[in-house]
Amino acid sequence: MVSKAKLALICLTAACGIGATLQASTPASAQSGAASWYGPGFQGRRTANGERFNTHAYTAAHRSLPFGSRVRVTNTTNGRSVVVRINDRGPYVGGRVIDLSQASARAIGIQGVSRVRLSRL
Repeated sequence: MVSKAKLALICLTAACGIGATLQASTPASAQSGAASWYGPGFQGRRTANGERFNTHAYTAAHRSLPFGSRVRVTNTTNGRSVVVRINDRGPYVGGRVIDLSQASARAIGIQGVSRVRLSRL
């Protein structure tokens, strides 16, 4: 059963449009799912933000986070984490939340695909 206070808060946020804002910002600030890496075949090519891809840099591709965003990526299997900068768009494979540069993936022990947790810094 919903208390009167909670019901009033729900009605107020719906009327003000606050609920949509909170819902839209939550996935970008904390997200989990599968991560993979991309590298050698893209070395030196332009990323979506226009810079040259460097497989040795701590960068990543994300579908919606703004370019330049810093994200802590934690491998949920071993607890290791790395901070990356978003400079590209992707991943384009269903079910994945982020594509890491080869160096970023190596830093947290990802060799193929692993479960990760993202936290925007």
